[in-house]
This record gives sequence, structure tokens and C-alpha cells, in this order.
Amino acid sequence: MCGICGELRLDEAPASLAAIQSMMAKLTRRGPDHGGSYSDGAVAFGHRRLSIIDLSVRSNQPMVDAELGLALVFNGAIYNYRALRQELQALGYRFFSEGDTEVILKAWHAWGTDCVERLHGIFAFGLWDVNRRTLFMARDRLGIKPLYWSEQGETLRFASNPQALLAAGGVDTSIDPVALHHLFTLHAVVPAPRTILRGVRKLAPGHWMLVDAHGKRTEHAYWRLDATRPPTPRPEADWLDAIHTTLRHAVKARSEVADVPVGVLLSGGLDSSLLVALLAEAGVSDLRTFSVGFEDTPEEAGSEFVYSDLVVERYSTRHCKFLVPNDQVLARLPEAVDAMAEPMFAQDAVAFYLLSEQVAREVKVVQSGQGADEVFGGYFWYPRMEAETEGTPLERFGKHYFDRDHDEYLRLISAAHAGDDHTGALIAERLDEAGAETFMDAVLRLDVTTLIVDDPVKRVDNMTMAWGLEARVPFLDHQLVELAARCPPELKLREGGKYPLKALARGLLPDAVIDRPKGYFPMPALKYVRGPFLELMRDTLTSRVSRERGLYRKPYLDQLLAAPDMHHTRIQGNKLWHLALLELWLQRHVDGCV
Repeated sequence: MCGICGELRLDEAPASLAAIQSMMAKLTRRGPDHGGSYSDGAVAFGHRRLSIIDLSVRSNQPMVDAELGLALVFNGAIYNYRALRQELQALGYRFFSEGDTEVILKAWHAWGTDCVERLHGIFAFGLWDVNRRTLFMARDRLGIKPLYWSEQGETLRFASNPQALLAAGGVDTSIDPVALHHLFTLHAVVPAPRTILRGVRKLAPGHWMLVDAHGKRTEHAYWRLDATRPPTPRPEADWLDAIHTTLRHAVKARSEVADVPVGVLLSGGLDSSLLVALLAEAGVSDLRTFSVGFEDTPEEAGSEFVYSDLVVERYSTRHCKFLVPNDQVLARLPEAVDAMAEPMFAQDAVAFYLLSEQVAREVKVVQSGQGADEVFGGYFWYPRMEAETEGTPLERFGKHYFDRDHDEYLRLISAAHAGDDHTGALIAERLDEAGAETFMDAVLRLDVTTLIVDDPVKRVDNMTMAWGLEARVPFLDHQLVELAARCPPELKLREGGKYPLKALARGLLPDAVIDRPKGYFPMPALKYVRGPFLELMRDTLTSRVSRERGLYRKPYLDQLLAAPDMHHTRIQGNKLWHLALLELWLQRHVDGCV
């Protein structure tokens, strides 16, 4: 894992190495092991490395292949790079390193834009072809690795986060009104290509972009998810066997493709516990596991150690438990906001941030259970949507998911930023796309390809990489996702959701872990709006800079402040926190109020 950035001048003027250095300074935490830059006239690249595969200097970046006339900056991990290397060697290519980075260079030379379809893993990269004078950028199928870009006049830049682009200067930081609508209706999800800032865009998952020396851009979707049944019906036992085999392979690959130890973020839930069981089953010895907990409140326990301890006991892992005092959660919340590439409403971002700090002192790579709920239907709103038989697909979805309907959004946002129902139009279009057999197929596909990308996936990437920790997510292996998408929704939603995973876990995990109610990261200090947490939000939203920004209508804001614990979204988010988080993010990232 790494931080990448680059600049392409479209007027053939020399690219700015000063801009590259400014961007690299904002990427250091993503790659603390090495920094390097490259320039070739109108192009310059910067890279911050987190050494995971081939720890030698031969795999430092930017990586240049002078013989082929190529230069590359790459963030990610290619799990099939050894097989691709052998295939490319058979074609006559010679390698000077032992890692996965060089495989991308040779793959581009051999197969051009089709190279990304051969990559099995997580990736975002920029590749300069000296001979063709083209910049090729690509992002993995599920958007696990980020890739942002901006264009100012004759300059195009890209980076792993918007903060790097802002540091280079010249970015339009005004609010994108369409993105603002998405933010407050889709639980902080702003689907690509937009971000909350007009001047920053992001490459969509499963897409590549080719830019020539004159600025002509060609963008292409190289992967789409099919959510229809196979032509020949499959018995339930075949589905379960195929899912189990594919998941085992995904977990094993993410453990073996690393030249450093790989641990597991063990929450005590089914998903992360199953990763531990499958790694033990694959013969991984001296398995490291990590859990975090917080202080209890009268309403709720602050940890799930009772469940993670059961897994640790069964598999004798080398386990670390971190207990974080509530006052530290609040004191360090601004740090977590600083680590957010874009505004994130989920309060467990702070938990991941604090956990990652501790884990990064022990290992460089962890496996995490993100994606299982989306891929296998584990959230409580899926059965509610399925049971909703009245209305259009948009109405059936929105009734159980949207944080705010459009009329409430208009009561929230000032007239200067109000507009049409952008989210309704987008979601209706996505649910109506071809390739989904039923309404629930369309819902689950939307979640996996769009909603998860800019909520839990981005959150995990941002919070772990803030400490130079690589998170691997086997439940989002694209081959597993493809298989699960074609599986009948009723099989996935059985027994409250995630039935295929529960079936696999029987005999591998204690029944208490499998049959426990679906849990969410316990964060009592941020869940119950009172005391210092409420004061932080009130101070943020009533500050001079917030009033001058004028995003929110005062009657709506006053209503939330008068009863801060009484206004929640359909998926249990606190509406006051949404407003405060966006304002806090803007103050720290755009206004510079740090």
C-alpha cells in the first residue's frame, strides 16, 4: 500500500516538481518507508511507499522501465502477480524486481488497456508511456483503493487523496451541490466521479482513464457486476460449496501474498471471526489478532471482547486487546477527521483510527471483515426492503435507506445550495440498470458497487493508511463478489442474512458467535449525544465560520440542537452529527482551521 500522485501538463510545459513535493507531504502517512519522484518533461510522479511485497530497493517507486519507456506509481496489491509474471516471462519479458509493481509495467506493454482485466487484487495507479505520450490511470473493480484527480487550466493532477491535490494549489473548493445532496441522503456516500468539492473528482471503481498529451480523455468501464441467475439452475448445496471454496481462496491469497506478517482485525462478529478460522484452517501459524473496546455507558457495553475472546481461545491466536477511554475518543476525534479523504458520518471511523494506531506498531498488514454484510445481505434494512411490495424500486429502497427525503433536505439546506432531487434520480437509474434479475438483486448490486465504496471501504482505507497499515478485505474479492451476486437473494437473506457464511462457520466457530445478533462497532461516547460530544457539535455549528458559510437553515439546525438525541436516520445515524461532521471537515481541510 502506498500514496501516489502525479501531474501532466497539457501545454507541454515542464511539470512542477514543487507541486509533486507538496502532494507527497500529504501522502507520507500512507507510505512511511520510502519517498521518490520522477519527471519527464510534461509529466511528474511522486510516491510514498509502504513496503509489503519485495522489501528491497528494487521495488521502490516511481518505477521506471527505461527499456520499455514506461514509468509507474502504484498503490495496492496484485494477488495473482506471480502467475502473471510467469506468463509475461513466457512472452520474453525480463524482470529486475521480485514484486507486483513491475508486473503492471510489463502487463501494460503486453496488453495495453486490457491489462487491468488480468489484475486480481486492489489497485490504483498512474502509468506514463513515454513513446505514446499517454497517461493511463486505473482503479480496481470494487474501488478499494482511491484515485482522485483535478484539472486546472493546462494542468491535470491525480493523487490518493484530495488533500494532496489541495496542497498543490489551484483547486476549486466550492461546494458541489449535487454531491451535497448525495452526502445528506446517502449516509455521506458521494458516488464517483463527484466529491463534495467542485474541483476534485474521483475515478469510478472498475474504470480506467487514458489521457493524451493534449488533454483528450477517454474513460472506460472494464468491469460490471452481473446479478442474474446462471442459465442452468444450481442446487443450494452447489452455491454454498462454491462460495466456501472461493472465500477460502480469497483469504489464503491475502495472507500469502506478502513478505511481512499478516494479522486480523477481530471485532468478535461473524465476519472477522470467520477470517481467523479460515486462516487457521489454511495452516497459518502464529496468527496475530487485534480488538478494540471502549468504556461502558449505562445504556450499552463499550466492547465485544466476550465474543472475540471465544475465537482467540479456540484458535490460540496471539491476541492484543486495546481499551480506549471515552475522553481519549473525544480528544482525538479531530485527528480522525483529518484522516478522512472525504466527509464520513459513520462514528466508528474514530474506532478504526485508534485501533489502527495500535495495530501498526505490531504488523503492517491486516485482514478485515468489511464487505460481508453488503455482499451477503447482512443489514437489517434488506429484509424490510424485500417485504416492501408497494411503490417503485426507488420508493421501496428510499423508504428504508435514505437519511432524508428530498423535502427534508430542502428544509435542511440553504436556498443557495438547494436544487433538484439528485439522489432520487441517480438511485432510480442505478436500480433500473440491466443485469439484475430481481429488485433485491439490484439493491445488493447497488450496495456493493456504489454505496459500500464511499462508506465502509473508504473508511477502512483512510483510517488504516493514516498509520501506514494495509487492510485487505477478502469478502470483496471480485471473484467472490461475482459469485455471490448471481446467487439467489433468498439464500443470502435466510436466517436474518449472511446464511452462506453462517453455514460455513458451523463447526469452525462457537455457536455464540454465529448466532449473536448483528452488532455495530460500539462507540458509546459518540452514540449518546451529551456532554463534551454535544458541546463539540454545538460549538462547530454555531461558530462564526459556520454561520458565514451558510450551508444550513437555522430553523432545522435549531430543531436538532433542541433535541440532539431524538433525530435519527432510517439506518440509525444521528442527524445532528451529520451536519457537524461536514462543517468540521470543511473547517479542517478547506478553511485550514486546525
